[in-house]
Amino acid sequence: MVGALRAPTINSGEPKNQVEQAFSSIDVILKKRWDLIPNLISVAKNYMKYEQETLEKIVSLRSQAMSSRGEGNSRIELENQLSGAIGRFMVTVESYPELKANASFQQIQASLNEVEEQLSASRRFYNTAVTDFNNAIEMFPSSIVASTMNYRPRRLFEATEQARQNVNVGDLFER
Repeated sequence: MVGALRAPTINSGEPKNQVEQAFSSIDVILKKRWDLIPNLISVAKNYMKYEQETLEKIVSLRSQAMSSRGEGNSRIELENQLSGAIGRFMVTVESYPELKANASFQQIQASLNEVEEQLSASRRFYNTAVTDFNNAIEMFPSSIVASTMNYRPRRLFEATEQARQNVNVGDLFER
């Protein structure tokens, strides 16, 4: 029957395993990002004397995220905060033409942009797997099996409130 809807099942553990695999993929990419951050901060420190608070916040969030190895809601929230801090940092960089022109910074920034694109794709895959899993644990008859196995809905990776807001381009030219 072509085009027939198939109710998701969880008896094989497939949706749960896909969620875990997808989160593991995100974890690998986050490790790449974590590795880039110290290099980025190191180069930026030489130019951004007045942005110590921003740099320290990124370092602090990186440390917290690295030590939070779980896949719970707190880990997702930490990673969202780190993404926001890096985004704010990149906007701040616009005020430092010498830093933007630095070859090392440009290389690190390009690597970070690539990692962020990979992370975005992995988050989309994770969200698809989580949606399938959540559907499976909510639909009958698989909900019965899910209940006995104590499966609970997983949280999607979502854009933070700050990420949803438009960038104020005027801020880029102040300083």
